[in-house]
Amino acid sequence: MAMVRALVKERPVVIFSKSSCCMSYTIKTLISSFGANPRVYEVDEHPQGKQIEKELRGLGCKQIVPAVFIGEELIGGANEIMSLHLKGQLSRWVLQFLQSAEKPVVIFSKSSCSMCHSIKTLIGSYGANATVYEIDEDPKGHQMERELKMLDRSRPSVPAVFIGHELVGGPDEIMSLQLKGKLVDLLKKANAIWV
Repeated sequence: MAMVRALVKERPVVIFSKSSCCMSYTIKTLISSFGANPRVYEVDEHPQGKQIEKELRGLGCKQIVPAVFIGEELIGGANEIMSLHLKGQLSRWVLQFLQSAEKPVVIFSKSSCSMCHSIKTLIGSYGANATVYEIDEDPKGHQMERELKMLDRSRPSVPAVFIGHELVGGPDEIMSLQLKGKLVDLLKKANAIWV
């Protein structure tokens, strides 16, 4: 069970799937629709796939895939997930683990800004599911931009990154934190990632 236990620690939501399984696809789509950024292991493509299947059986999975873990706890397969969803309990369960702090990472961005894209990609690469506001596409974008400028007139308005409800800054501050090895710690402290 050691391999599966280690794998489910990587993210708050982990799904074991098979690339050819339509029910796995449905469950991945459903869980992602709640804003989750699950770690998905395609068992049929994983080099240790047979070992993972054996361990999932040992944990009591009736069907090997899909197998969904939330907060390192085995929730079950397709039947259990769909049952929770139909009872209106799945979204609460997923959100409980994803947002122990409401919107732990918020990024104000512009869709045409390459630096914004780089910062969103960097933060997302650690598994953080940032709330992103594309101010050039938002009806209140001009107002947002004015307010961001008022927070710090010395820098461009986007990208503006808030972690744990605090303005961390723009690309210079985020890249500085990354180079110093402090970005992951800040994301962990805000409950944006569980690593």
